[in-house]
Amino acid sequence: MSAKLSAVDAAAGIETVMNVLGADARRAARQVALASPADKNRALDAIAIAIRASAADILAANAEDLADARRDGLAASFIDRLTLTPARVEAMAAGVEVVRDLPDPVGEVISAWDRPNGLHIERVRVPLGVVGVIYESRPNVTVDAGVLCLKAGNAVILRGGSDSFRSSRAIHRAIVTGMEQAGLPAAAISLVPTRDRAAVGMMLRGLEGTIDVIVPRGGRSLVERVQQEARVPVFAHLDGNCHVYVHAGADLAMARDILINAKMRRTGVCGSAETLLVDRAVAATHLKPLVEALFAAGCAVRGDAAARAVDARVTAAVELDWSTEFLDAIIAVKVVDDLDAAIAHIERYGSHHTDAIVTADQGAAERFMREVDSAILLHNASTQFADGGEFGFGAEIGIATGKMHARGPVGVEQLTSFNYRVRGTGQIRP
Repeated sequence: MSAKLSAVDAAAGIETVMNVLGADARRAARQVALASPADKNRALDAIAIAIRASAADILAANAEDLADARRDGLAASFIDRLTLTPARVEAMAAGVEVVRDLPDPVGEVISAWDRPNGLHIERVRVPLGVVGVIYESRPNVTVDAGVLCLKAGNAVILRGGSDSFRSSRAIHRAIVTGMEQAGLPAAAISLVPTRDRAAVGMMLRGLEGTIDVIVPRGGRSLVERVQQEARVPVFAHLDGNCHVYVHAGADLAMARDILINAKMRRTGVCGSAETLLVDRAVAATHLKPLVEALFAAGCAVRGDAAARAVDARVTAAVELDWSTEFLDAIIAVKVVDDLDAAIAHIERYGSHHTDAIVTADQGAAERFMREVDSAILLHNASTQFADGGEFGFGAEIGIATGKMHARGPVGVEQLTSFNYRVRGTGQIRP
């Protein structure tokens, strides 16, 4: 058999596997949509227990993925996102329990009203159906996405990154153990069983109509591919080019603490600050201490002329730096004339993800939060709070930066839609 024919056969085999995966997920979605809150919570309990019991296997699989990543010379920020530790495995299990304890959204009456003709109308939360999640490097997304979709009454098809393939499989085995122990269909949380990138294209085409929505979580290239090729709705998650703006009314000590946390707590997460904007009115007092604090924390600084003037270690920023998500211990620093200039800079270069203002001026803060068009806006708080767990959602699938349906952390509520239920007493329309 020729290599060409072998490739065709392999593609046909993957397509068959993926279509079966989709059909099984669609059947499971019906069962999960009708499952009681108690049934779903029993499964979540069992999943948390199984993750803890499987910690050694999960960490061993992750060690193999990490060895390959280091051999291939992947960036430190990527390694950080890929790495699991005993504490991170425990955090995954604890996150499942937080999701378990959230109110069940399915069947919630969002609003209700009566019409003059006596009809009673309700808007009620219902599951989306089958959610396809495509993600890179972060193996914890396997459990976050799985349990959030389950709580919301959905089935989910997970396609993790090739670099975290072993880790995701180990986590998924624990999830399946919990689902089966609780009597819910394992197909409700499915993991694509191949690293072949062809599987991604098949998911984007909808697996013969079985996928209702796609959620991408990864770098710009992944998200752009999803947006270009998807034949089903997409919850977009673009890169996190996040800003900290130190306003004229900022307390220096607070600004320093927020900036260092926003940039350096974890540089590889999408909520990490990538640009510092300092108001010209406080540049003389605030700029040098902030830049020095960044260097002391181990962060490289690329700055404009004003930033370079206060510290010789600052390298010259180029135009591309203002729109770059570094995901590393690097930050761009610029002095802006005022609040108007800060807002204009964020509008031009930002990714509409997460942006923060540090100020004691309540009016300036309110204007910043009203006029900056980002999914998450913070006043006097670190951009690293851009996280579903920190919002009380238990976990998140990602931060949606689009404006249709879901925006910000995609948690349980965002994984539902709604229908209208109209109750009458025999009314007919004239």
